Parts: sequence; structure tokens; C-alpha cells
Amino acid sequence: MMARRVLLFFLALPMMTVAQTAAPQRPVPPALPQTTSLTVTGHVGQATVIRRNGRSYVDVEALARVTGGTLGFEGSRVVLTLPAPAAPAPVVVQQVAPQTKPEEKGFTREFLRAGVEQLSVVREWRSALENAIRTNNPVDESWVREYRRTATDKLAMASATATTESDRQALPLLQNAASMVNQLSDRFLALRTTATYVSPDSLDHDALDQKILTCAQGMAAQAIPGGLFEDVAACH
Repeated sequence: MMARRVLLFFLALPMMTVAQTAAPQRPVPPALPQTTSLTVTGHVGQATVIRRNGRSYVDVEALARVTGGTLGFEGSRVVLTLPAPAAPAPVVVQQVAPQTKPEEKGFTREFLRAGVEQLSVVREWRSALENAIRTNNPVDESWVREYRRTATDKLAMASATATTESDRQALPLLQNAASMVNQLSDRFLALRTTATYVSPDSLDHDALDQKILTCAQGMAAQAIPGGLFEDVAACH
């Protein structure tokens, strides 16, 4: 009985081995494709892109729709025709006449700087004369000489920087303003030399003094960079 059982075991062993060997294996599912979208610059819309095995695939019909193209079929060929790019708008070149810069005719900054400084000397000179007369102090040649020298220096600077028509037209008026205040100084220097009494109100109605003041004010009012010269009658 024991021998029979052993025999049956050995007979069944090959069948079990075959059964285990022939057991079916589960198939490996393929990798799912990845999807993304394609956008064409300058066009509205998107087309779906499928990535599989390292390559990208796009539906040509969707691509034609996005780009506004057309599809054609020639046998086994698919022809995608893209629309021609729009022609750029023609550039219209307008001929503009060259404009003259204001400072090519009007006052230059360099001239105005020198002119304003010269007018400041004239006003200070006149104020010094007025103060000396009203306070009954003598008009002294020493400080008058200093004003002359400073005014001459400023006029030389203005003359060197006069490059435009307005600059050159204004230069004689600056010279006249300095000449008039110098004449006023000479008058009171002469009165001191002759020991003539000078009244403190001597300048209240002095025509030359008023002319100097009006000339300086008129010149200062038009001292604008690029501004055009306007004559000032009081400076003549």
C-alpha cells in the first residue's frame, strides 16, 4: 500500500510542474500618452499635442484651424497651405521743414548771463550814487572807479558771448546803460570838485537818473533764453 502511494506521488509531480510552468503571466500595460497644447504666435486658438515615445504629434486639421490655413489631399500626401502674411502698411515719410532753434535768433544763455551781471553793476552803481547824495556824503572817485572797471569787464564778457541777432542788438543798449550812469557819476564828481552844495533830493526829479532806472528795468524784463530782442527807448 505504501509503495502504491509513493508511485502515485511521483506520477503527479510532473503534472504539477507543468501546471506551474504554464501559468499565464499578466501583460504589462503600455504607457499612456501625455497631452499638451500648441499655440502659434500671432494666431488665436490652440491645438492638442500628444507626446508618445519621446515624440510630439499634432492634429493637422487643428493646426490648420489655428493658423487659418487650408488642407488639401494629393494622393497619399496631405498638403497644409498657410495664409500669406499681411503686407506691412506703407511708411509715410513727411517732409518737415527744418525749424530754427529759438536760441539761433533769440537771446543765448551765455549772453543773458553776462548781460544780467552788467545790469546788476549798473543798478548797484546808481544805488551807491543815490545813497551818497541822500545821506549828504561825497561821491568819491575811488569807488566810482571800481564800478567803472567792473562794468567794463561785464560788457566785455557780454560782447564776447553775443552770437545771435538778438544778442548783438541788445549789446549797444547795455553799453548805453553803463555810459549813462557814468555820466551821472561825472556830474556829481564835478560838483564836489567845485565845492558846490548838493541837495539830498537832487535825484528825485533827475531825468538822467530816471532814464537809467527805466533802461535797466526794460532790459531785464526781456532777459529770457530764446526770447527776441525788443528795443527799449530809455536806453538811447
